[in-house]
Amino acid sequence: MRFHWDWLEPVMAVPYVPTLGPVLRDEPLHDLFEAVVENAGTGRFLPYDKDSRWSDRKAEHVLGDAIEHDEHQTLVPTLHRGGPRTVKVHVYGTAPGSRTAGADLARKLAAVHGADRAKVIWFLGPDQPDEYAEGTGTRVKLKDFRGGPGRAPGVHVLDYKQLPEPERFAAFADRMADDGFAFLYERMRAGTVGPVLAVRDGAAVAGAIGPMETMRDAVGRARLLPQYFGVLPEYRGVGYGRALWRAAMHWGHQHGADYQLLQTEVGGASDRLCAAEGLTSLGFVNQTTA
Repeated sequence: MRFHWDWLEPVMAVPYVPTLGPVLRDEPLHDLFEAVVENAGTGRFLPYDKDSRWSDRKAEHVLGDAIEHDEHQTLVPTLHRGGPRTVKVHVYGTAPGSRTAGADLARKLAAVHGADRAKVIWFLGPDQPDEYAEGTGTRVKLKDFRGGPGRAPGVHVLDYKQLPEPERFAAFADRMADDGFAFLYERMRAGTVGPVLAVRDGAAVAGAIGPMETMRDAVGRARLLPQYFGVLPEYRGVGYGRALWRAAMHWGHQHGADYQLLQTEVGGASDRLCAAEGLTSLGFVNQTTA
């Protein structure tokens, strides 16, 4: 499959590559699209794929033979084999009916591939109102470390390994299992992930962020990878989340990160925090059942 960049670029509201996620606008987007198609079905990770830290094989791949590509819209379907078998169709286009065409293709391919779920993903530029993405979307945020790490945490944040009673992190992780911390704690105990930062309230672990890791992007810049991030309900609203976030940004700056890209639920606590901390919005990624 060869993409016509003069067709795709004008309708790409957000720099987002199927199976890779958000990237920077100045990365070689055309080459990245070609690369994920060429790599499809191999199970291998591209060298700049952030998912490689979690698995030995790539679980999602582009269904290259089913791509629909013309001057008005581009539909790129993927199949995810990990967990519930899921077909996703990424819709790049503003033509009337683009989302409907994407949903129709997702349902068709789900039947062909025996998928449990069919989803459609579409994109909105950063100038669009938040209301268009509430309930279905995440906002892509950019932290640029060229401006420095930002403000100091203001609250003592420490590495998980420095906790006087490390077993208390297990209790925190269990309560925050729905936010991914039980999975993360297994990796922490196995020693396969980078540092995890924590904040305490008395003897209890009140919140955490991690793992702290960097990876080179397609042009060799160091990016701080997204983290699991959460504070227990009873400790929210007192600044622990902000302290953890700022500590993570200081870690990234100290370890040579050039930038971080992350996605936050529109209108959620992390979204509001990132806005208050001055991060740049690159647009919205919306998803719904087909």
